[in-house]
Amino acid sequence: MRHNDKLEQWDRENFFHPSTHLAEFARGNVPQRVITGGSGCHIEDRDGNRMLDAFAGLYCVNVGYGRSEIADAIAEQARTIAYYHSYVGHGTEASITLAKMVLDRAPDHMSKVYFGLTGSDANETNIKLVWYYNNILGRPKKKKIISRWRGYHGSGLMTGSLTGLELFHKKFDLPLEQVMHTEAPDYFRRADLGQSEAEFVAHCVSALEAMIHREGADTITAFIGEPMLGTGGLVPPPEGYWPAIQAVLDRHDILLIADEVVTGFGRLGSMFGSDHYGMRPDLITIAKGLTSAYAPLSGSIVSEKMWAVLEQGTDENGPIGHGWTYSAHPIGAAAGVANLELIDKLGLVDNARTVGAYLRAEMNAALGDHPHVGDIRGEGMTCAVEFVADKDSRTFYDVADKIGPQVAAKLLAQSSVIARAMPQGDILGFAPPFCLTRDEVDQIVTATTQAVTSVLG
Repeated sequence: MRHNDKLEQWDRENFFHPSTHLAEFARGNVPQRVITGGSGCHIEDRDGNRMLDAFAGLYCVNVGYGRSEIADAIAEQARTIAYYHSYVGHGTEASITLAKMVLDRAPDHMSKVYFGLTGSDANETNIKLVWYYNNILGRPKKKKIISRWRGYHGSGLMTGSLTGLELFHKKFDLPLEQVMHTEAPDYFRRADLGQSEAEFVAHCVSALEAMIHREGADTITAFIGEPMLGTGGLVPPPEGYWPAIQAVLDRHDILLIADEVVTGFGRLGSMFGSDHYGMRPDLITIAKGLTSAYAPLSGSIVSEKMWAVLEQGTDENGPIGHGWTYSAHPIGAAAGVANLELIDKLGLVDNARTVGAYLRAEMNAALGDHPHVGDIRGEGMTCAVEFVADKDSRTFYDVADKIGPQVAAKLLAQSSVIARAMPQGDILGFAPPFCLTRDEVDQIVTATTQAVTSVLG
C-alpha cells in the first residue's frame, strides 16, 4: 500500500508516544505502525497487514474490534448531547443507567460509582477518598497506603508510586513517601523454592503483618491490590492468599482497594475478580472492561461502609471537593451501557472462562516441557509464558538479553500474532478479546511455539 510519507514524518516529529524509547523513535530507528481498522480479534494497519491481537489492545478491547452496537450508541449520544458535566446533581440518561448497571454487577456490598476517564485517575480518586474518610472519622495520621511489588495501579504521581514496577519509578523520584510496598504474591518467583504454596501465603501474610507493626496500624489507611497481578506478569494469587490478607486488614482496620481495571467485567471468567477470589473491598477501581476501550471511562465503586462516612463528611463540611471536567462523560457512558449489554448478550464472560482455559491447556501441552519455559499460568482469558535460562534451578535470563521482547517480536514477524512482552521479567503475556475462538487459540499456540523455537531452540 502507498504510504502518506508525511504521516510518518508528522508522527516522529510531533507525537509523544507513551512507554517508548523517545530518542530512537524520533530518529526513525524504532518501527512505526499506523492502525486503520479491526474486526473481532484482528486489527489491520495501513500496509494491509492483518494481525491477530492476542492482547486486546492493552487488555481492554474485551468485546473485540468493530462492534457496530457500541459505535452506534456513541454516535447517537453525540447527536443527542455530547457533553454536559455531572457536577451538583447533573447527569444524563447514559451515565445514570450505566451506574445502575455497574452496581447490579458489582459485589453486593457496594453502594455508588464515581466515573472518571482512566484507571490512573480512578486510583487517584480512591486515594483522596480514603484520606477524606479517615479525616472525617478524626484519624488524621491514618494516611499511608500499602501496595505490592509487581502491582500496577497507574502512571501518575501517587498512582505511579502505588505501582510496584521499576520502569514506572526510575528517574521520576517515585515512589512518594506515603506509599509502601510489600511482597508480591508470585509463587513462581518466591525466594525460597522449598516453600509450599501454603507456606508462601503465610510468608506474604507475615511480611504484611511486620510492615503494619513497624509503621503502626494507626498510620495506615489502605491496602491496594489487583485480584490477579496484571502488568506485573499475569500472576493469579496462590490458593488462600486473599482470605488471609483480608483477615489481616480487617484486624487492623485497614481499607481494601481492589484494582479491577484489568479483571473487572469478565476477564477472569467471572464478572468481578473480587467475587472470584472472595475479596470484600471498600473501593473497586474499574476502567478498561467498562467500555472495552471504545471510549475513555473509569470508575471508583464505593462500598456501603465508606459511603456512609462520605455522606457524614458532606453533612459536616458541605459538598465534597472532588471532580473532573469529564467525569461521567456522556459518550463514554453510552459506550459503557452498550458494551455491558453486548457482554451479556453474547455470553462473553462464559467464553472468556472456557476458551481461556483451552488456551492455557493447549499452551501447556505445546510448551510445558520446553527447557526454557519455567511457568505457564493464568486465569480466565489470560495466559503467561515465563522464560528461564535454566528450568531445574529456576535461573532467570540477564535482563539485557531481552528474551521476552525477542519472542514477542518473532511472534509478530513470523505469524502476525500480537502478544505483550511484560515488563520486569521475560514473560510473554496473552489477554485476547473475550470473543476468541478455539481455532484462533490453535493459531496462537502454533505461532507461539514457532517463535519460542526460533529464539530459544
